Amino acid sequence: MPETPPEPATALSANALRVSVDLNRCQAYAQCCYAAPRHFRIEGREALFYDPAPSGADRESIERARISCPVQAIRVEDPELSTP
Repeated sequence: MPETPPEPATALSANALRVSVDLNRCQAYAQCCYAAPRHFRIEGREALFYDPAPSGADRESIERARISCPVQAIRVEDPELSTP
């Protein structure tokens, strides 16, 4: 019997947040990297890498990263609080 393939890494878990960064607005000040280093990092001169679906348990550090962005490039959504 064939095994069921694992869910893709980008699939949202039941309690995951949705994070998006407007990379046209981002100026690589890296304040998000200091506020939530497990979820945001800068590589090279200005390449931002981030976790698009962090756990709800990490809400505090993700919100701190969002608030610390001087150009307000980070958006955080909570699917549990959204209405259909």
